[in-house]
Amino acid sequence: MNMTKLLAKLPFGPWRDAGPIVSVLRLSGVIGQAGAFRQGLTMSNMAGLIERAFAPKGQAAVALVVNSPGGSPVQSALIAKRIRDLATEKKVPVFAFCEDAAASGGYWLACAADEIWADESSILGSIGVVSAGFGAHEFIERYGIERRLYTAGDKKVILDPFSPEREDGVAHLKAIQAEIHEAFKAMVRDRRGARLSGAEEELFSGAFWAGRRALELGLIDGIGDLRSVLRGRFGEKVRLRVVQEDRRWFRRMGFRVDAPVGANTLDNLAAALPAAALSAVEERALWSRYGL
Repeated sequence: MNMTKLLAKLPFGPWRDAGPIVSVLRLSGVIGQAGAFRQGLTMSNMAGLIERAFAPKGQAAVALVVNSPGGSPVQSALIAKRIRDLATEKKVPVFAFCEDAAASGGYWLACAADEIWADESSILGSIGVVSAGFGAHEFIERYGIERRLYTAGDKKVILDPFSPEREDGVAHLKAIQAEIHEAFKAMVRDRRGARLSGAEEELFSGAFWAGRRALELGLIDGIGDLRSVLRGRFGEKVRLRVVQEDRRWFRRMGFRVDAPVGANTLDNLAAALPAAALSAVEERALWSRYGL
């Protein structure tokens, strides 16, 4: 047997057709700063991972695995833009695969892809803007707490939760929300284009839908999962290259191994716990908005 035929029978080595590479980048969780013990999706902590996802030369595509209820519109826009910039620069197609939810800012991230795929039960859409808060002025009055507030500028505290709600404050907030909403709508129109088939009054109402209805409205391109779709597109030998963050617990929680003695103390942990608890409640509320 000659050497060429012998090498062809071997299961390893550069002479074997290993198949095309697709980098897989997970975009999971609340968008924006999430708290002391759980990182949210921000440009600062995603920039390196996005660069690594587009780094391999000659790869077939980049796949985004999106599972987010939304969050900061600014961080959504920054992350999506960086993905689009690198996709254009590297001339690499991008696929998005939605899991439990790609809603609000999560759908903004999915729109960074050239094609969006989802499960039948995925929650998609919520193309709108929301602001939430509490009014506690009656509570502090009931318990005899005097609110002392001094400002320069009559609109400096128009949304203060410890003061009665002001009409000019609400109007100002709604004007800002309308601006952000227009930017969101423009992004969806630009990325989805003629694929959108629903009326704008429905699509941009802030409503959300499961996979099949989202497909009918043109918000996604098909029902399918990452492995099946990519194998169908690039062949059974496609290789999925997962791009991961640093999984060492002390890095994820913000600890420095070179920090001076006493910097990572139980006192520091205790001080962070109230903020972490509030962050967890806020995150739970975001997911609950979609019944998840």
